[in-house]
Amino acid sequence: MFTEIVLFLLDTVFTLFGMALLLRLWMQLTRLPSRNPVSQGVFQVTDWIVRPLRRIMPGFGGIDWATLIAAYLTAVLFLVCRALVLDADPLAFLPVILALGLLNVLKWGISMVMWVTLLMAILSWVNPQSPMAPALWHLTAPMLRPLQRVIPRLGGFDISPLILFVIAQILLMVIASVSRGVI
Repeated sequence: MFTEIVLFLLDTVFTLFGMALLLRLWMQLTRLPSRNPVSQGVFQVTDWIVRPLRRIMPGFGGIDWATLIAAYLTAVLFLVCRALVLDADPLAFLPVILALGLLNVLKWGISMVMWVTLLMAILSWVNPQSPMAPALWHLTAPMLRPLQRVIPRLGGFDISPLILFVIAQILLMVIASVSRGVI
């Protein structure tokens, strides 16, 4: 039981931090203004690892590679810690850990899209004037717009967030299947 608790805590901490790094990257890709509370909070949580990595690996091609590398390193460190808790030798599984690290980053990114979309949909119903609503809309709009062009409104309701949520869930199932194949 102790091992399960430790694994749960490791998964929670590393997933939240990995998602924060990916959210930082997502905010930069969508050019979300940095003067909102969401951006400021994410930058505060992730600056300690991204800024030193930026000295080594600057961004190019419109992508903040330091943030992406930090997310990958976080995923690899998570898998190493997980192996250690399970009394496995991480070096023996290093190729698998490196491959699963990429899949973990993908899983975190897709899960984050699901959570942000869900939060945006809930806020649009409950409190559309929330200070977080513009930031959430800004983040999800690039993924929702193509869906909104194809999917008509049903009775005045925009179901594109639901469709995006379902697509993300299917992608998570595919990643889980691929992960099982790697092990």
